[in-house]
Amino acid sequence: MVKVVTDSTAHLEPGVAEELGISIVPLNIHFGDEILRDGIDITAAEFFRRLERSPEIPTSSPPSRSTFERVYSELSKTTHEIISIHISSKLSQTCAVANAVVAPFLGRCSIAIVDSLTTSLGLGILATTAAKAAAQGKSLDEIVRLLRGVIPHVYIVFFVETLDYLEREGYIGRAQAILGGLLGIKPLMIIEDGEIVPLEKVRTRLKAIDKLFEFVVEFPHIEQMAILQKSPVATEETLLLIERLEMVLPEMEFPIITYGPVLTTHVGPNTMGVIVYEGMI
Repeated sequence: MVKVVTDSTAHLEPGVAEELGISIVPLNIHFGDEILRDGIDITAAEFFRRLERSPEIPTSSPPSRSTFERVYSELSKTTHEIISIHISSKLSQTCAVANAVVAPFLGRCSIAIVDSLTTSLGLGILATTAAKAAAQGKSLDEIVRLLRGVIPHVYIVFFVETLDYLEREGYIGRAQAILGGLLGIKPLMIIEDGEIVPLEKVRTRLKAIDKLFEFVVEFPHIEQMAILQKSPVATEETLLLIERLEMVLPEMEFPIITYGPVLTTHVGPNTMGVIVYEGMI
């Protein structure tokens, strides 16, 4: 049976990875010279508490080659096929590191590295889709083709409170960051082809909520969606968005999920967004 590997940026409900046999490799979080493994040495809640006290803007890095080597070596004892699905290559070098360690396994284990072009729940959907297909006896090639079909149907849109992180990561220029800060602009961003790109600019969080609502209701069919924020506790803004969505999509559920440390290093804290999987019609 094909074994599935993903990384710590994937949003999976508690127990799902174990139930479906999904192996998770942790990315690294850097606070200055300190390196912490995402989800092992530091949880999302601990990260946000530390972020509030830290004068430094944290960064992230991909898992080490040795981490991938250990995981692939262990799995290759029980399978000849592995699919490794990871955070967008435009957001992290995780796929590149995974690809770099595949060669020694050739001949005894086929390993397919899949760039998800997404993260968070989007990556979680891909990992669970792969694991369920593997459990049904699908081959490695069949699962890769399946995921290639799913990837274009996953969307993440969000707005940010501070422009510092976007500037540092090169998504906007220094002049844009300064001017945006002075004018109180909150850019609406989308992950498109795996890259964070500007979608629209708004002046208030309430207007940003309007834009998130408009984005969601444009889809004629939604298989799954979630509201993305740093805390699992609903805010007034979250409740407002859910209330509006329920009026238009009464049969739909709108779970609140938290985004983790790695995505935070790109977009900053106090970000809010939506993840939509429109499904395969």
